[in-house]
Amino acid sequence: MRRVVFNQKGGVGKSSIACNLAAVSASQGYRTLLIDLDAQANSSHYLTGLTGDEIPVGIADFFKQTLSGGPFAKKGKVDIYETPFDNLHVITATAELADLQPKLEQKHKINRLRKLLDELGDDYERIYLDTPPALNFYTVSALIAADRVLIPFDCDSFSRQALYGLLQEIAELRDDHNEELQVEGIVVNQFQPRAALPQQLLDELLAEGMPVLPVNLMSSVKMRESHQACKPLIYLDPRHKLSQQFVELHDLLDGGR
Repeated sequence: MRRVVFNQKGGVGKSSIACNLAAVSASQGYRTLLIDLDAQANSSHYLTGLTGDEIPVGIADFFKQTLSGGPFAKKGKVDIYETPFDNLHVITATAELADLQPKLEQKHKINRLRKLLDELGDDYERIYLDTPPALNFYTVSALIAADRVLIPFDCDSFSRQALYGLLQEIAELRDDHNEELQVEGIVVNQFQPRAALPQQLLDELLAEGMPVLPVNLMSSVKMRESHQACKPLIYLDPRHKLSQQFVELHDLLDGGR
């Protein structure tokens, strides 16, 4: 399984969802890898506790070798960091990804990530890809390399309007580059069930036949505590309602594999 968590809109909890689903996967005994493709490196920090220059070069080094055409790239090897959590590994991101992007686009290396994932497939049962909040080289590479995409959504009108364009772009990319890519669904994040607007927007999306998943992730300060502790929720507080919602979402998605 190769899952991309993607939305072009920032602030929808993309990294939090990717990391927490990966952590649930690992906690259930699956050998799990998260690949951070966002130059902000939020997932890398969250899962390792490292910051700045402490974070290993990771995926940026792989792409640099891809540009050079050296043996590192040909063999498809990449530095993989073992997190403090059993079965959970991460290929880290750094700010250097931003500088590499125009060079990679110029060299048309859009399929290289898919080849890497093919090579890693024997080592990992679950691979998660966290992407930047833009349809750029790294996101397109991830969508070409993956077999499914999960779309985080927060309940506001701007996010709703962007959603239609996003689904169209994914459909076009699937037709042109990756016929195996499936939209698993839209997961509502930071949901406030007692507020009128979120429920109204959710009802309207469902009425339109949008693929909204039946598990909503609640808004909770516990997520910020999880970020601060660099500890996914399933390890920080497994009995918390939000932790259990992530387990429910993971099991729902896993049942469709």
